[in-house]
Amino acid sequence: MSFAAFKMMHWATGIEHCASGFITHSSADSTPKIPPITADDIDSDWTTSTKPIGPVPNLITAAANVLEVYIVRIQEEASPSLAHKAAAEPKGGGAVLAGVSGASLELVCHDRLHGNVESLEVLPNGATDGGRRRDSIILTFRDAKISVLEFDESICGLRTSSMHCFEGSDWVHLRRGREFFPRGPLVKVDPLGRCAAVLAYGLQMIVLKAAEASTGLTAPAEDSTFRAAAASRIESSYIVGLRDLDMKHVKDFIFIHGYIEPVVVILHEHELTWAGRVAWKHHTCMVSALSVNTTLKQHPLIWSAMNLPHDAYKLLAVPSPIGGVLVIGANTIHYHSQSASCHLGLNNFAVPADGSQEMPRSGFTTELDAATATWLTNDVAVFSSKSGELLLLTLVYDGRVVQRLELMKSRASVLTSDITTIGSSFFFLGSRLGDSLLVQYYSGIGAPTLNHGVKEEVGDIESDAPSMKRLRRSPSDALQDLITSEELTFYGTGPNNAQIAQKNFTFAVRDSLLNIGPLKDFSYGMRINGDPSATGVAKQSNYELVCCSGHGKNGALTVLQKSIRPDTITQESLPGCKGIWTVYHKNLRSDSSKGVADEDEYHAYLIISLENRTMVLQTANNLEEVTENVDYYVQGTTVAAGNLFGRRRVIQVFARGARILDGAFMTQDLSLKSSNTEMNVASDGATVSSVSIADPYVLLRMTDGSIQLLVGDPYTCSVSVINPPVSENSDKLVLACTLYHDKGPEPWIRKTSTDAWLSTGIGEAIDGADGSTHDHGDVYCVLCYDNGDLEIFDVPNFNSIFLVDKFVSGRSHILDTFFHGAANNHINLTNKYSEDIGQVRKEANHSIKVVELSMQRWDSEHNRPFLLGILSDGTILCYHAYIYEVSDNASKTEGVVSSQNSVNLSNANASRLRNLRFVRVPLDTYAKEETPSGVCSQRITVFKNVGGLQGFFLSGSRPMWFMMFRERLRMHPQGCDGPIVAFTVLHNVNCNHGFICITSEGALKICQLPALSYDNYWPVQKIGLKGTPHQVTYFAEKNLYPVIVSVPVLKPLNQVLSSLVDQEVGNQFEHDNINMEGTYPMEEFEVRIMEPEKINGPWQTRATIPMQSSEHALTVRVVTLFNTTAQRNETLLAIGTAYVQGEDVAARGRILLYSVERISDNIQVKYFQVTEVYSKELKGAISALASLQGHLLLASGPKIILHKWTGSELNGVAFHDVPPLYVVSLNIVKNFILLGDIHKSIYFLSWKEQGSQLNLLAKDFGSLDCLATEFLIDGSTLSLTVSDDQKNVQIFYYAPKVSESWKGQKLLSRAEFHVGAHITKFLRLQLLPTSADRTMPGSDKTNRFALLFGTLEGSIGCIAPLEELTFRRLQSLQKKLVDSVCHVAGLNPRSFRHFHSNGKAHRPGPDSIVDCELLVHFEMLALEDQLEIANQIGTTRMQIMSNLNDLSVATNFL
Repeated sequence: MSFAAFKMMHWATGIEHCASGFITHSSADSTPKIPPITADDIDSDWTTSTKPIGPVPNLITAAANVLEVYIVRIQEEASPSLAHKAAAEPKGGGAVLAGVSGASLELVCHDRLHGNVESLEVLPNGATDGGRRRDSIILTFRDAKISVLEFDESICGLRTSSMHCFEGSDWVHLRRGREFFPRGPLVKVDPLGRCAAVLAYGLQMIVLKAAEASTGLTAPAEDSTFRAAAASRIESSYIVGLRDLDMKHVKDFIFIHGYIEPVVVILHEHELTWAGRVAWKHHTCMVSALSVNTTLKQHPLIWSAMNLPHDAYKLLAVPSPIGGVLVIGANTIHYHSQSASCHLGLNNFAVPADGSQEMPRSGFTTELDAATATWLTNDVAVFSSKSGELLLLTLVYDGRVVQRLELMKSRASVLTSDITTIGSSFFFLGSRLGDSLLVQYYSGIGAPTLNHGVKEEVGDIESDAPSMKRLRRSPSDALQDLITSEELTFYGTGPNNAQIAQKNFTFAVRDSLLNIGPLKDFSYGMRINGDPSATGVAKQSNYELVCCSGHGKNGALTVLQKSIRPDTITQESLPGCKGIWTVYHKNLRSDSSKGVADEDEYHAYLIISLENRTMVLQTANNLEEVTENVDYYVQGTTVAAGNLFGRRRVIQVFARGARILDGAFMTQDLSLKSSNTEMNVASDGATVSSVSIADPYVLLRMTDGSIQLLVGDPYTCSVSVINPPVSENSDKLVLACTLYHDKGPEPWIRKTSTDAWLSTGIGEAIDGADGSTHDHGDVYCVLCYDNGDLEIFDVPNFNSIFLVDKFVSGRSHILDTFFHGAANNHINLTNKYSEDIGQVRKEANHSIKVVELSMQRWDSEHNRPFLLGILSDGTILCYHAYIYEVSDNASKTEGVVSSQNSVNLSNANASRLRNLRFVRVPLDTYAKEETPSGVCSQRITVFKNVGGLQGFFLSGSRPMWFMMFRERLRMHPQGCDGPIVAFTVLHNVNCNHGFICITSEGALKICQLPALSYDNYWPVQKIGLKGTPHQVTYFAEKNLYPVIVSVPVLKPLNQVLSSLVDQEVGNQFEHDNINMEGTYPMEEFEVRIMEPEKINGPWQTRATIPMQSSEHALTVRVVTLFNTTAQRNETLLAIGTAYVQGEDVAARGRILLYSVERISDNIQVKYFQVTEVYSKELKGAISALASLQGHLLLASGPKIILHKWTGSELNGVAFHDVPPLYVVSLNIVKNFILLGDIHKSIYFLSWKEQGSQLNLLAKDFGSLDCLATEFLIDGSTLSLTVSDDQKNVQIFYYAPKVSESWKGQKLLSRAEFHVGAHITKFLRLQLLPTSADRTMPGSDKTNRFALLFGTLEGSIGCIAPLEELTFRRLQSLQKKLVDSVCHVAGLNPRSFRHFHSNGKAHRPGPDSIVDCELLVHFEMLALEDQLEIANQIGTTRMQIMSNLNDLSVATNFL
């Protein structure tokens, strides 16, 4: 392997930072949504306290390098008229709390940055202009980069408003000679948005001054309100050296409330202490408050407070009207302001500074190290502790004087990494160890308890008892005496605190974001429903990844399956099938009860189109063929079928006609003639090629490129044919067309037009013949011509309302060319749009055409339509519509409009969708399949409810599900059945919301989707363990997964202390000064042998192997050993352990061997007998083990030993005294051994049987803290891959003949790369064959492997070998893309991917890895730019696309 590609396949999910702010809308835009509740709905005491939920800000989350912005969508309590809507609502419903029945997060932006976010804050707009301006996001990156982003409505995405970089030679003096800083830059903002500050390089504070509202970059336009709604921006910056202010060790800083100028409070330690000195020197921290004057650049000290405990680590600014700051330590909480201070001890480690006065203590003991906190109200903060408990801290105050602090326990929740309050009634718990939660809170006076209908999400916020759900706060009676009624009227904030006695907090989990990190280890096993006979791509669907993820009570086994394998209900053989449709039939007699909702109605008929006939099956109960008894057209193939008139009629379209049927009886028969009468002779052969149905219209595209529209009359239930005026312009052939039905609670497209109502005749509800009303919504027709333009018409009048030039080129944003003019149409990189005639000529050779279109919006209030287009080269263009309001005088470009359009311009202008725009959505890697140009494909099927999910299904040779969650499309391939010819949904008695697919082999499969979580990059199933999983391995013969799990157990303190004494030496503890009462949590380890019982069901623990006390299981592996006595191979389970007893006890470990036998009494009950066959105690921890040619290789402390197995004994045959410290991983290929040391990099050894010796071949002489190692095999070359704690990957090779290798002692670097995540495990998988490989028979490409890796951030990717020619081509493309793509937050991908040596001496290695995270931007460029760039690097667009496609096919694992 000389060259490789780095490719992410599953991006990070562990949320490390979160914040809230008005990013996509200003606080003035959002009005309170809660309807007035009438008193008879609810108990009267409840209505008095319902306060409307104010404007709800956005949520911003950062996971490693993934930045996402969400809108919180609130569902009010449903009134009876909305009851039918609630059925289809997303999750997050449950109990009604403060008039809200549910809330969900909806994605606005998803950006992958070229850098990991170190800290994240929102710069508020300040309340200067009534909340018209929006907030901005400030991100910091190592070492000292700051980017300020704002949301730009015109592109529906984030735009960089300023960048500040304090790196490089100009700023090297800021480092003061240091190379390494333990943490990246930390940003905090002033609560009024006047400035922000960033702490970088330990002691340099960078102050960013915000621009004032009046001096923004945009001049305020009087006529339009939204022009002034620009976001807050940064104007200038300067540096304050904290060293000059006599601060040495800054721990945290924050801006506080209630001062005229911004005031920053800094927590710093004036002299350091450490654990051994704490008894003498313990109160070493202090806080200093500086007033920041940004114009004079002065910062005088206002007040300070000394003698804070050494473990204080965090500051929390108390909101107005109280003001001041909370200092949070591990054992104490201190409150300080300019005038007052008080404190609270949390446990018996809290000591007062001078040891004299008594300290107020909380009623229970807790520890607050590593806690996160946010404010719920202006006097109540919520803390999330390291054990995942929520604690409420109340400030009891009188006026502005805080008298004391009160802490009380609340519910248990997820282990959080960051927490933020969203508005006045939600907070978000961001977690990298478990799923992140959106929680609604309500602090009412006498708030109702939640009913027990609230289903807690995965038990995350657990309630130990129902009483925990209501938090009664009872402060002492002294408070009641202290605050008298006169004082209450005097200080307006009094009643809040006086009524603490009745103040409760009620919590409800409303939504959760799935997280699969941190992936500590994973193993690659077979799925239960795998197909042993599968080959090729389909074989990959047999495997799954079982990962150890989470920590503590959030620990889980995560099962990841990239491709969906549906659960088959029945399967029939049906060769020669071309298409398949299911239709409903509303019978007037049976449906009089109206008992069945639309979603639950069963399908009535299944229509199957074969090569020269059509079959019809009844589907109500079982599938029975009724072809003979129905009036369907069955003599030839069917082109399409569907329902009209509110499911009361069925329309069947075939090549030369159509039929309308009521159930089994035909009510109308149409024959279709071509529209162009003058060409009648030639167009006799014009038949229907594609159909789109939107009740009550049917759009037909004929084979000669003309279109026809069938218009239905709902009163007579009959249709008539119209020739739309479009097709008379016969110079433009229609290549693809679709109808878009804009239904839902309120038509969406209407909002984008400037006039109030579009001139469509069907805005009103139409009374059907059965007396029911049907809300038809608006129908639009989307066409694509052979010159690549796209046009939208309203139906049935066919006025053009939207036109896009060159839709086929796939620009990042498209808008109405007619209204905005071609000049500003492309927000493009290269501005040579039309003048480059050579490009156009070159494009004509490519002749890329649109072969299929689909536009869809699902029924929900806020959904925006998606537009999907498939091009003839296999590219899928996916666009998401959005509204951007253009003011009338902004761009009237009638002059640009060509002459043919300028007829009746004034009336055409009125109804154009001038505010409609589309933004292109990047699709994660998919394999393309080409369709010959001119053939109209029918691959997209829209589904509304398959297992409760909605989206598109894409059939063809590589079938793919597009599922819609939170306004984003999740793509999941389905590879297990090979190519799929046809697909349709099916809902009947035996198949509940399932589907039917027909494979190219002619099998008809009726399936259901497995019950997994699909709202993730890969479908996932989580099995909770209630403990921390450490390592998992796969026992292939028995299909078992042995997992190391540790659970914290509270043990008596004296028992813990006695275990820390070395028994042999016989030291005794002096018991004088040790308080022996109390308990201490210790981790207890066990190996659980788990088995997946049934598909996607719960997993069963078949056996448990407990460890001894204070013994940690470090590694578990399935090994194959050669039994020298019995002369046969045995497969055993090997466990390596270590006794962890502190630094006074010599390290010991045990090696345990177990045999696992299956004993089954009958088929159902499975028993496993796990018997210990060998155990032995050794010196040193057994940290890694592997089987090497029938021998067992152990890493025992500072040496590795090879044993042979006699059946009852392990006898050492060879050893080697490497490595010096601790082995983290062992890998074996043939007789080669690769081992990674925790600090001393990697060693490469070989084993020789004849002399029984282990030889060190070579090692890496650098110091490297390894996390994982693996061999990378490419044909006949062997490379050694290692990942380290600085998030890098290095690839080494062994070359004894090269002079630099010191006669082969030294491993040489082949490539190095910065991944940006801690890789904890590599897995070697064989590359799949691509189309290029099949053409050359006998090529040596069979023995090529890629490395799949998992990271602590929850991401999965792979490193795959490349041919040199491909590598050179992609590398030159990568260099072009660095400059020609606009990168989010202005980050440079090249600097991100440089090896991070963390200040250690490092000789840079070769740059032999291409970054697919950057190359993927090539597909998102417009076609003209792609051709231009390919031309510049001397290749063709097709060649680049083929290389990228081959790479994604070859690594299409799982």
